[in-house]
Amino acid sequence: MRAAFRIRHVVTASFALRPGRSAALVLAAHGSVDPRSPANAHAVAERVRRLRPWLDVRVGFCERSRPNLRDMLTGLRDDAIVVPLLLADAYHARVDIPAQVAGTNAYQADVLGEDPRLVTVLRQRLAVSRHDPNVGVIVVAVGSSWHEVNERTRALAPALAAGTRWKGAVTAFATGPRPTLDDAAHQLTGCGATRLVIAPWFLAPGRLTDRVASYAAGNGIAMASPLGAHPLVAATVLDRFDAATAEAPQPARATTVAEPARAA
Repeated sequence: MRAAFRIRHVVTASFALRPGRSAALVLAAHGSVDPRSPANAHAVAERVRRLRPWLDVRVGFCERSRPNLRDMLTGLRDDAIVVPLLLADAYHARVDIPAQVAGTNAYQADVLGEDPRLVTVLRQRLAVSRHDPNVGVIVVAVGSSWHEVNERTRALAPALAAGTRWKGAVTAFATGPRPTLDDAAHQLTGCGATRLVIAPWFLAPGRLTDRVASYAAGNGIAMASPLGAHPLVAATVLDRFDAATAEAPQPARATTVAEPARAA
């Protein structure tokens, strides 16, 4: 299943997938000074290679980490499908990555988004029973300056809780808008939850997840691991790649137009 909200694909005026040649899959990540983040991006790439060994899979970063996405794309001889290794269709997907893709022979795919497979991974990371009525789950994510992005992120909590007997689930934001972690915790305990668990909607650990973990430890709340390089993450990446490959412009077919004969 593909993300319901789609980004604006980036296509250069001369771009077209060349027939008879396979496009490379380039995972585009933001980059970080924290080595755990780029390490996870490379781990996801390795998972993708295991699922599709014949595919040329690479990783590029917008900033802070190497290799640089722009440098990689300009150095590629083949076409490329750029798959943003992102959970939200926000600034990095709409501005950062398109700026680096522009002018190259690459086509930008959709972000991973709130794919049901990733929600499944999030649920698997939680060491709690689906049938425990005392559980309250806080889904923590990065906030955005775009309201519609935050609304899609807020929908994660009810999707995660569907089919369970938990007391409830609430999305909180580690940055930006409310509710905060405190807001969500108070809401859930106010509803009767006696066992809180934090489910981080992050692909990799980093400074923000460390901050959330510090909050959790200080308040006696259990915290699950990020999504990481789970096989379903890799499967979602390949889904975005395949969909973008099917949608990317194809070379225009040459046509012959007969010219009228000139009068002698």
